[in-house]
Amino acid sequence: MGWENIHLHHFIIHGKQYGITQLGGTIFDDRACEVKLSFFGFREKEKFLYEYDFSICPLMGAWRYWWRHQIRVEAILTPDQNQIYPICTDGKGVCPPENCGGPWGFMKAREEFFIWDVLERFASMLREKKFDMDREEASELLTWLSIYQNHFDRQKVNQHLIQYATGDRKLMLFEQEIV
Repeated sequence: MGWENIHLHHFIIHGKQYGITQLGGTIFDDRACEVKLSFFGFREKEKFLYEYDFSICPLMGAWRYWWRHQIRVEAILTPDQNQIYPICTDGKGVCPPENCGGPWGFMKAREEFFIWDVLERFASMLREKKFDMDREEASELLTWLSIYQNHFDRQKVNQHLIQYATGDRKLMLFEQEIV
């Protein structure tokens, strides 16, 4: 599970937006993928924002932001020449599914897909041998079951960061498909 940057997203650093322009979205003066964090001269404990899955709300004619993350610079260290950066040092829990309707939709769905209800629905499908007929429902139940594991896989995150930092072709092709 993880987000795949299929929605509009940007960083707000020192009051300026940095993102990757996408069809039907905001146009950015500076592309996020071309600006290094060292450019900003961050100090320890300084914060900036990452907003994901935003669009114009047709009813209000204003921007609607589903996910807003505050990122804090914990420490500024001397780089290790043998280390590939960026690197994740810690995290907590698993991320919500990609298209769950933002924080409010996620909380509502967590109530609807309470772990015991999900397990009961799986048991029912097993008893009735409905997995072949209901693959979509089984897949959805597995997704919701995974959010209850509350395990953060730092090693997996760092594998993706290494792919990004080294220009892994699979990752680059994926990004080209969505931009």
